[in-house]
Order: sequence, then structure tokens, then C-alpha cells
Amino acid sequence: SWSLLDPDAGEGLRLQLATLLHELGSNIPNHIDLNRVDINDESGPVYIDETAINGPYVKITGPCYIGPRSEVRHSALIRENTWACSDTVIGHSSEIKHSLLLPTAKAPHFNYVGDSILGNGVNLGAGCKLSNLRNDGRNIRIHNLNVDTGLRKFGAILGENVQIGCNAVCNPGTV
Repeated sequence: SWSLLDPDAGEGLRLQLATLLHELGSNIPNHIDLNRVDINDESGPVYIDETAINGPYVKITGPCYIGPRSEVRHSALIRENTWACSDTVIGHSSEIKHSLLLPTAKAPHFNYVGDSILGNGVNLGAGCKLSNLRNDGRNIRIHNLNVDTGLRKFGAILGENVQIGCNAVCNPGTV
């Protein structure tokens, strides 16, 4: 089952993140310049660790968790249900949505990560996109495993230390 990426699953990323944020609450460190960072917590809490670094012109929509020593670079777009663990990088002009970045995962510049899981130490090359929606609207299949995930949106699950080259586009359901 691919229930972690199912937004409606009881054990899915969305509800696990909601549980974590319920315990932690919102946290916007004083060092973040709210004149240069747009934080929208109308749909859920935004928790940014005190040791995280946030560049200018970043937009963050909750619910969202940015972990210790993480770096969110200039003009990043962090959408709802993003969970960035410790020491992650969300880079310049990168967009992250409904995804889990495990410790030291990096989407450092011009990346799109939607409905995905990036393992420890993953590094996406500049311009890498993790496509999460089929053009025909059908469920995402993982062809090499002959599995229908039952999900309309599913980007990629990348294991530890995977590196994807510059300007690569991964098909929906890449494992």
C-alpha cells in the first residue's frame, strides 16, 4: 500500500504531520523577516525550527514543518503538507508540496517535488522535476513493480543517497 502518500489515509503523511504540529504548535523564529517571507497559516500551523535558515521572498503555506538546521533558499515555494526533516535544503525557486524530505535530502535549485518521499541524503540536480500527475488523469502505476497505487497524485519515492541529474523529469510513480 502507498498509504503514506494518500492524503486521506489515517496513517498518511498529511495526518501524521497534523499530529506532529498539534503537539508542537506554530513556531516562527524571530530572525525571520516577515516583510520578506510570506507565511500563511490559515490552513494549518507552520513550524520552523529556531536553527533553520530562511532566505528572502520565500512563501510558506501550512500545515508545514521545517526542521533543525534546514535551509530554505531565496524564492522557494513551500506548499501545504510539507515535512522537511533536519538538515534539508529547499533551494532557490524550488517548489515542494505534500512531500517528506528525510534528513539531509536536498532539492537545492529550480526543483519541483510533489507528493513524494526523498530519502536520507537524496540530491536533486538543478531543474529536476518529480512529476506527480498523469496527463490522462488515471491512477499512478509503478510499472517495474506492476502495481496500481490507487492514487491520482504520486511523484516519487527516492531511497537513501539517490542522485538525479540536472533537468531530469521523473515520471509519476518513480521508485
